[in-house]
Amino acid sequence: MSHTPGIRQAQKQQTRQALLDAGLRLLEQQNLSSLGLRELTREVGVSPAAFYRHFPDMAGLGVALVGEALGSLHAVVTAVLADGSDSDELIDRTVAIIARYVDEHRPDVRFIARERHGGVRAVREAIAAELRRFADEVAAGLAAQPASAGWSREDLRVLAELYVDHMVMTAAAFLEAPAGDPAAHRRIVYAATLRMRVISLGRAHWPAAGPS
Repeated sequence: MSHTPGIRQAQKQQTRQALLDAGLRLLEQQNLSSLGLRELTREVGVSPAAFYRHFPDMAGLGVALVGEALGSLHAVVTAVLADGSDSDELIDRTVAIIARYVDEHRPDVRFIARERHGGVRAVREAIAAELRRFADEVAAGLAAQPASAGWSREDLRVLAELYVDHMVMTAAAFLEAPAGDPAAHRRIVYAATLRMRVISLGRAHWPAAGPS
């Protein structure tokens, strides 16, 4: 009997994860605003009432999917920034990391790309909040680099947002690239690398005291 609460909690967590996994599968072909509750619960094999024991509504499911889709990216961002340099090698590695992340998390990236400007406000706001967190982390990492000596917090924040926007743009490009087209992949890598080098070049020549 003492193990019963633990078993129930595990079952509850399994059902919640099943709803998230099914939601992500179904959202590969549609927007969250068009996904029906009965369609989702039928996919999992639970009642609509069971859904509400885990999420307040479909928007709540979407917000949870945002956390799952972007949560693992924080470790990726931290790993990239840990290098502490602005070298061409780091730029090449960053683009490769983005490409690999998209390849390994294609449904998550597609969900974020589609819902970032989608019709469910709570989900749009959750995505924007996660991207702001990324910008905060990037800004903090940049501040620790010698190349940022003399930069104001405001300028570092703008630079961080440029890098985050670049990551999102590059991920979207890899997502939309035709499957099995190495030439398209190379074009995306080239364009993404060039953009990062332009940003880095601008960083190297930015007045230490900021614009007048």
